Amino acid sequence: MTNIILCGGSGTRLWPISRTLMPKQFVKLFDEKSLFQLTVKRNAEVCDSQFIVSNAEQYFLALDQLEELQQENNKYLLEPVGRNTAPAIALACMALDAEEIVLVTPSDHLIKNETEYKKVLQSAKELAEENQLVTFGITPTFAETGFGYIEAEGFAVKAFHEKPDAKRAQEYLNAGNYYWNSGMFCFKAGVFLDELKKYSPGIYEASFKAFENASKETIIRIKHEDMMSIPEDSIDYAVMEKSTIVKVVPSDIAWSDVGSFDALFDELPKDENNNTLNEKHIGIDSKNNLIYGNHRIIATVDIEDCIIVDTGDALLISKKGSSQKVKQVVEEVKKTTDLHNVHLTSYRPWGTYTVLEDTAGYKIKRIEVKPGKRLSLQKHFHRNEHWIVVSGTATVTVGNETKFVRPNESTYIKMGELHRLSNEGKLPVVLIEAQVGEYTGEDDIVRIEDDFQRGENA
Repeated sequence: MTNIILCGGSGTRLWPISRTLMPKQFVKLFDEKSLFQLTVKRNAEVCDSQFIVSNAEQYFLALDQLEELQQENNKYLLEPVGRNTAPAIALACMALDAEEIVLVTPSDHLIKNETEYKKVLQSAKELAEENQLVTFGITPTFAETGFGYIEAEGFAVKAFHEKPDAKRAQEYLNAGNYYWNSGMFCFKAGVFLDELKKYSPGIYEASFKAFENASKETIIRIKHEDMMSIPEDSIDYAVMEKSTIVKVVPSDIAWSDVGSFDALFDELPKDENNNTLNEKHIGIDSKNNLIYGNHRIIATVDIEDCIIVDTGDALLISKKGSSQKVKQVVEEVKKTTDLHNVHLTSYRPWGTYTVLEDTAGYKIKRIEVKPGKRLSLQKHFHRNEHWIVVSGTATVTVGNETKFVRPNESTYIKMGELHRLSNEGKLPVVLIEAQVGEYTGEDDIVRIEDDFQRGENA
């Protein structure tokens, strides 16, 4: 069985923790593990391999976090732009044997009852072996209005229902045969493709063409124009709500999609005052609060039922129960800043950089380059750069000259000059970069050569 892991989505409801270039599934929220890593660990016990479907940015995050887990036997399919779950799953299934059973899971869900989860998967696998399309229905614990519901009769699906209002959600809960739609599936790759071709032929044909045209050297890369030609739709609308061979497995597995700060609060460990545990928090007569932040001391006095999230470059304060409105905050943020997109620390395939100061005329960064990695051969049109090595030995190319730069040594790159930084050693290279110029945005970059096949601003 292959675990197809869908890594799309930016998790805007958990801003400012979650950003486009570091979405919630890769943030280490639970015991220094990310939701993505927990997904891999959980399913690796029952699946033979992982098939990661993501965009290029998330591919490098996934690669790093799989290395941390020492998890091998992984496949990757990169989408230049998301077209929802039906095309993503179709493209992955086209790369597999038609008889291969796949377990399709989002990368950002939390499942705490893993013993029951394994039993549920076994039931799903048995149904998939009988050429059924299987979805997982989460046993509801309250009248949730934020999820779609599956109406069932045993394993048979009677109907799919859209997100209900509060009154109807309570009716579903009282009925006892309605389940939250989890977004997890199990089926044979070929059976799913046959049903997709039957009920959504436009998606099937465009996906097939995109797959045939894709680069498949080491990972599968779909071309942008081919991806854009695929109709955008979810697997529910494209197949599951139309097919006659759909089954649901009721699943009481302590599941959460961690889709809001209220949901995150429920899952994090608490102190004696029911505040989330945080070494940086000083609480005076404060209780029932989510306190997130590790950059500076957060002191609270006489407050309760609040959400306080500090990421160094943004501060969110909300009442508990209102955190779904964070998406509205993100829309406002997009109008004036890039804070919806990046953190102070950004992750790149070669390592990380942290913005220490950013003001008109200059920007200062801390850069860390992993052993054996190098930045692209590049140039900038609007800034000069000064590099000061703090630790490790950097191999620096400027123009036609290549030299070693050791700790406490520096080099200077004039605007317009071709340059590259490499780490040929066995230890990380750490340096301070000072950019000086009329414009220091991340999009002032022209890549001439790149080991990671990225475009600009990546």
